[in-house]
Amino acid sequence: MSGPLSGLRVFDLTRILAGPSCTQILGDLGADVIKVEIPGKGDDTRGFAPPYLKDGEGKDTDQSAYFTCANRNKRSITLDLTKPEGIEIAKKMIAKSDVLVENFKTGGLAKYGLGYDQLKDDNPGLVYCSVTGFGHTGPYANRPGYDVLIQGMGGFMSVTGEPDEGPQKAGIPISDLIAGMYAAVGINAALRHREVTGKGQHIDIGMLDTTAAILSIQGANFLATGQNPPRLGNAHPNIVPYQAFATADGDIILAVGNDGQFQRFCKVAGCEHLAEDPRYATNDKRVSNREEIVGLLKPIIAAKPSEFWLTELEKNNVSCGPINRLDQVFSDPQFIARGMQLDMPHPKTGTAPVKMVASPLKFSESKVDYRYAPPVLGQHVDEVLNELLDMSEDDIAGLRERGVI
Repeated sequence: MSGPLSGLRVFDLTRILAGPSCTQILGDLGADVIKVEIPGKGDDTRGFAPPYLKDGEGKDTDQSAYFTCANRNKRSITLDLTKPEGIEIAKKMIAKSDVLVENFKTGGLAKYGLGYDQLKDDNPGLVYCSVTGFGHTGPYANRPGYDVLIQGMGGFMSVTGEPDEGPQKAGIPISDLIAGMYAAVGINAALRHREVTGKGQHIDIGMLDTTAAILSIQGANFLATGQNPPRLGNAHPNIVPYQAFATADGDIILAVGNDGQFQRFCKVAGCEHLAEDPRYATNDKRVSNREEIVGLLKPIIAAKPSEFWLTELEKNNVSCGPINRLDQVFSDPQFIARGMQLDMPHPKTGTAPVKMVASPLKFSESKVDYRYAPPVLGQHVDEVLNELLDMSEDDIAGLRERGVI
C-alpha cells in the first residue's frame, strides 16, 4: 500500500454520495477505508439503476453504475447496528481506527452509543467527521438534507439558469460533492492537528454551509451590494464577453478575461471598432453595457463555423473552447494524456473492467493508489474481521447465522 495517507484506517459509516465521495478521496490517497453496510441491502446507491455495469459479453450485471462513482478503494463489510453484537463489533473496530466518517441524521448514531461524545474518551485521537444536510446546530439541524433541496436553499439555483426561465439545479449533484470535498479537507487538517497535539476532534460538515461557501463571487457580489444577483445563463456576472455563443455550425465558449484579449478577439473577428468604442473598450464598461455588446457580438460569431473561432482565437491567445459531450470529453487527447480514465477488474464484470473517472490529484513524490474496485456487498467481511479483530472462521460463521453480518 502506498499514498500519502497509507497506514491510516477509516471506519466508513456513510452512504449515498456526500459521505462516500469524501471517503473515496481518502481511499485514493492510501487510507484503508472499511465501508460498513446494512446486511442484505447495502448502500442505497447499489439500487440506483439502471444503468448497470456490463460484463464481458455486454450483458447487465446486478451492480449499479452510480455506486462506482464514489466507492473505489474501499473494503465492504456488512454489520447490523440494531443488534448489540453489531454495536460491539463496531466499537472494537472504531477503537482500531484513526477516522470515522458518518452521514446519519444529526444524533442518529448516539442511539447506538456511537456518537462522538460517547467514543472520544476511549479513543481521544479519533477524528470523527459528520456530514449532514444542515449541520449539528441551528434550527434546521434535525431536518434531512438532499442535494437538490440544498442547491435550492443554499442559493445555488437562484443564480443558475437562463434569465427568462426558472431557477435551475446543476447537472451533477454539486452540493453532495462539494460537501464531500470539504469533509476530506477538514479530515486532513484534523489529522495534522492530531499529529501536533495528539488530540482528535469532531468535524461538523453541513451541506447548506458548504453550498453557501461555493457561492463565491456571487456571494461576494451580494454582500457588497445587498442586491440579489440575476440569473445570467452561461454568462459571467463580472466579465464580458465570457459565455457561450452560437456559431454557424454549433456552439463555443468565449472567455475574454481582460481588455487585451478583447482587442485581439475584435481583430480576429474583424470588428476592431468595438475595441475602440469607449462603451466597450474596458471590462467595466462592457459589463455595464452587457446587452448591447453581446447583442453586437452574437451575429458576428454566428457568421463563421466553430472551427474558425477555435483555431484563430487560440492562435491569437484568446481564451475559447468547445462545449463537449461526454463522449468527446473521454476521448479528448488531454483527458487521455492526464490518465483520467481508470479501468479496474471487478468480480462481477469478468473480462470487462469497470471504467471510472480517475482521481485528479497528481503528486511529484506520492501517488494515488488504486487498490480496490468498488466492492460487491460484504465482499471483505471475513477478511476484515479476521484481520482487525482476529476472528476465526467459526466466529464469523456464527455472526452470519445470527444475522449480525
